[in-house]
Amino acid sequence: MLRPAFTLALLSLAPALFAQEATPAAPPAPSAAEDNAFINATLPADQAAMKAHVMFLASDAMKGRDAGSAEYEIAAQYVAAQFYAAGLKPAGTDGGYLQQVPLLSYRPADKGTLTVTRAGAAPVSLEFGEDYVPLGDPEKASTMIDAPMVFAGYGIVAPHLKRDDYKGVDAKGKIVAFFAGAPGNFDGEERAHFGGDANKAAVAASKGAAGVVILESPVSARVRPFSGRADRWDTFDMTWADAEGRGYVPSRGTPTLAHVSMDGAAKLFAGSKGWDAALKAAEAGKPVLKAFATTSSLAVALKTERKTVTSPNVAGIIPGSDPQLKDEVVILSAHLDHVGVGKADASGDTIYNGAMDNAMGIASLIEEAKRFQASGKAPRRTIMFLAVTAEEKGLIGADYFANNPTVPKDKMVANVNLDMPVITYKFEDMIAFGAARSTLGATVARATASVGVGVGTDPMPEQGFFVRSDHYRFVQQGVPSVFLWPGQTGESGNAFNKFLATRYHKPSDEITNRDIMWDQGVRFIAANYAIAREIADADERPRWNKGDFFGLLYGGYGAK
Repeated sequence: MLRPAFTLALLSLAPALFAQEATPAAPPAPSAAEDNAFINATLPADQAAMKAHVMFLASDAMKGRDAGSAEYEIAAQYVAAQFYAAGLKPAGTDGGYLQQVPLLSYRPADKGTLTVTRAGAAPVSLEFGEDYVPLGDPEKASTMIDAPMVFAGYGIVAPHLKRDDYKGVDAKGKIVAFFAGAPGNFDGEERAHFGGDANKAAVAASKGAAGVVILESPVSARVRPFSGRADRWDTFDMTWADAEGRGYVPSRGTPTLAHVSMDGAAKLFAGSKGWDAALKAAEAGKPVLKAFATTSSLAVALKTERKTVTSPNVAGIIPGSDPQLKDEVVILSAHLDHVGVGKADASGDTIYNGAMDNAMGIASLIEEAKRFQASGKAPRRTIMFLAVTAEEKGLIGADYFANNPTVPKDKMVANVNLDMPVITYKFEDMIAFGAARSTLGATVARATASVGVGVGTDPMPEQGFFVRSDHYRFVQQGVPSVFLWPGQTGESGNAFNKFLATRYHKPSDEITNRDIMWDQGVRFIAANYAIAREIADADERPRWNKGDFFGLLYGGYGAK
């Protein structure tokens, strides 16, 4: 669930008590026979059906379902077979269930060079690892830029707040430097959007910038020191490739060149009064910093290692029955991939099975499809069941589908996303991230009430979960979307936080855990089915609330 860069933020949510309480002596590990007896214990048919999917998808044989791996391919074929068994029609490409996603991994091929030149002074070379770390360019193997620099605060343009961090500077043909993150005067969801590097680079591209560099700020230096970036500078990032083999980025033609430390920034802006003022304002917590142009230029030379692999999304549909509504498509999604094989835990286990994250979401999706077929009542709108790849790499499979859908893009009317439902407790309500932004909020409330489940509030609004799972890629296409979790009322929150602290992105997220409550999984499926059924059968398609920020930003139906 969610992008790897968000792992530390998630773990910070777990109560300190899990780290601070005295650790009792660990009980003896269960024997293989004890594990087998537990896994294979008899359950009611509906619970057993859900569990069976997780037994396969989260087994050691799947080796963590890493996107692009042979094991992920097997998992995708399993889901396709289950979609077939549930009566879904193929909705991939070429008449099948699969949509092959051309994944492109990329990283810096060398340390590159960054050199500052200014009139009347000797060139100054920034030092790798101390002043900067390079970033790969997914669009090409060699990147060479020599251009004047401008500083643009946090790189944010927000017309609805009458904010333009580029005010007073012309970025066309320049390298734009801005601080990482966003100031604290935004709400959680908007802050996550405006603080995203890719969104900022897209703004710079719209201004005609030649490239961007991301600066360490006084705030980010305390939260995430630059030294951490230097330790992992040559790790692979991922995107999808277009028809010409270029890696997709929203800021096409404007590469993000490097992360620059505060020491490096001092060299970039040496002697600049504008920089001194900006640094003081940032240290004082000022939300808006004055942009300025420099009298220096920055020459950047980078090389990028790129490699491609394909990994499929899996799509099936139940055709709509209403002549007036059947062309509209409600998309129910969940990611199939996890993080593969990695660092061993204390027991020596290296397989990150991903039972909750997100074999449980896929199992829910399959069983939800079966409920539609068992009902004997076709939905009025078409419903697509979509298992996406490479969520753990940055929501890549969902992004590819949202940009290259196998149904008409303007007919996608809603997305309901299932990601990491933690079912280790009896939940009292459901959390629907993003529900308050569209008419889906009222739909979710009515549907969950019909199965005896309430709707809870976002327990962590400051974390901006609305922009951190696959549904957000549909939001970016203007589609009203929600992301569903079992709620965290009362003691439920402690159980959820314990999962984050002890199992999230760890080998211990597996089916042998004794606290998994399959009856709660069935309740989760029932609530999701009720939500999807109401969306599919409603007289009106979902619409954004008038004036909603994300609805307006992405041209969503009903926002104006």
